[in-house]
Amino acid sequence: MCTRIFWNDNPIAKTVARCMDWEVSDEPDLWFVPRGLTRGGHDDDALSWTSKYSSVVLSMWRLGTSDGLNEKGLAVHGLYLDPVDVGEWPVDGRASVPNSLWVQYVLDTFATVAEAVAAVGDIRITAPELRGQRLGVHLALEDASGDSAIFEPQGDRIVVHHGREYTVMANSPVMDAQLANLARYAPFGGTLAPPGNITSLDRFARASYFRHYLPEPENVLQAVAGVFQLIQNVAVPYGAPYNDGGVYPTWWEAGADLTNGVYYFVSTRSPSMFWVSLADLADGTEVLRLDPRDESLVGASESRFERAELPY
Repeated sequence: MCTRIFWNDNPIAKTVARCMDWEVSDEPDLWFVPRGLTRGGHDDDALSWTSKYSSVVLSMWRLGTSDGLNEKGLAVHGLYLDPVDVGEWPVDGRASVPNSLWVQYVLDTFATVAEAVAAVGDIRITAPELRGQRLGVHLALEDASGDSAIFEPQGDRIVVHHGREYTVMANSPVMDAQLANLARYAPFGGTLAPPGNITSLDRFARASYFRHYLPEPENVLQAVAGVFQLIQNVAVPYGAPYNDGGVYPTWWEAGADLTNGVYYFVSTRSPSMFWVSLADLADGTEVLRLDPRDESLVGASESRFERAELPY
């Protein structure tokens, strides 16, 4: 399934990349979400909030936000987590946010990882059915300072791993188990060579291994290229015969230069990468949409957005 890799220890730019692996396409759309947009509040105990910060985000099936970057340089990524790890949250007086909107809530509300960590207990996370499936979700967050955090619902609480050292995330098992497995490999305490399979445990170990050896970039382009090179190393080619084991093809790869506020996207059905500068959009007041699967997109693409109505 999905993987996220954050490069926060180079002197040029803080960069991140993630891939989306799924049995079927998540039918992504790329949105510009302005400040001042109110959302949520559809159920009796659901939180209603108004966006403090503008953002560029990817939607999944037009039912929620899976990934994005806000104008303050905070990026958030929602990755699949086995539903067995989600649990049932008791009604306890806190307002609720569905996990399909968790990424958007964080991007709308916080400027830094530390702010999001401090407020992680203010809401309950629910897991409503999406297209007949109850999906588990955990979040990776990073910001332009290089700070990082992982939010994982376990039972009726969110376990937080906060610190610059949390630069890789994959799917199940949870982070503690991933780190225990990683300790079997060199140079993380063990002696094993990096694994070559595509299970979540192996992708986590392989991404951590190659990230450890990234050479220092000479410029921003190399800092961006570095994380995309690594994310492609854990991607699953379309047509690979792995779906019997619950691992599916990579549909797209997205990333961000947090230092300079640029969001990148590559469809695995296209040979081209395109990007948008959030600085060029941040003060806009209208919701905008771009089809990221358009094969004509390449290079700077801010001008390709069109006015639209956010469907969720």
